[in-house]
Amino acid sequence: MNYIDIFLEALSAERGRSQKTLRSYESDLRLADGAIPGGLLAATSDDIQQYLSTLPDKPSSVARKASALRGFYKFLMLEKIIQTNPTTNLELPKHNRTLPKFLTINEIELLISSAGDIKTSIRLRAMIELLYASGLRVSELCELPMTGVLGDKLLIHGKGAKERLVPMHDAAIHALNKWLDMRGETDSKFVFPSNGKSGHITRDGFFKILKKCAVLSGIEPNRVSPHVLRHSFASHLLAGGANLRAIQTMLGHEDISTTQIYTHVMPEKLCETVATHHPLAKK
Repeated sequence: MNYIDIFLEALSAERGRSQKTLRSYESDLRLADGAIPGGLLAATSDDIQQYLSTLPDKPSSVARKASALRGFYKFLMLEKIIQTNPTTNLELPKHNRTLPKFLTINEIELLISSAGDIKTSIRLRAMIELLYASGLRVSELCELPMTGVLGDKLLIHGKGAKERLVPMHDAAIHALNKWLDMRGETDSKFVFPSNGKSGHITRDGFFKILKKCAVLSGIEPNRVSPHVLRHSFASHLLAGGANLRAIQTMLGHEDISTTQIYTHVMPEKLCETVATHHPLAKK
């Protein structure tokens, strides 16, 4: 019985993982199964640790492979196929996570105002406003369906087929409605349609227009990308005192540890928050 296949089927059916994630898990698990003497079912903690220590990959890649192994053995434990989880006390190589880049509030305002100097500026302004207002991933923005626009909120289908509701502020709502009025009635199901094969504006297409907008706003183009706008959304919310769990929900992060990286880019503001609000700070 091939337990790797059964595990992947469970991931797809029960957790709605994307095909890209499933292919990555399959590749990592089959590589480990072939490299460890006796295969994964017979592996001990030492076998797993030894296998990971011999991988030539960079630390982030090793961590991804370890994550696949942890998920696989957790599944085997839940199904009572094994009695001991060999990944319980894994030690992974430490690596420094790259801190997210973000723009200042003034730079965001410059970028939005410069959108008016670009052809198709109303669409571009709406896209920038939505990214910054709601922290969307670029794929979520480009593939946003008309059915996802719910008044002052957006219904987003994120990673792992998970849905989340994200709010929009008044400026973003106004920019979106202005674009929808110009877009008019079309057969396309997408908010930002195109004549291309996908039926919607592509990531690359939006990326190129955004770079031109950065040039017009006087910001170094290499500092501007859709993901930088997403980072800016999270960083500015945190600096304003927003709850980390709320930011996690809006970003669609599965694990709070992914969101916690933003606490490293706002040390001064966080220190100020502790000094102002902690009950023992003034004693």
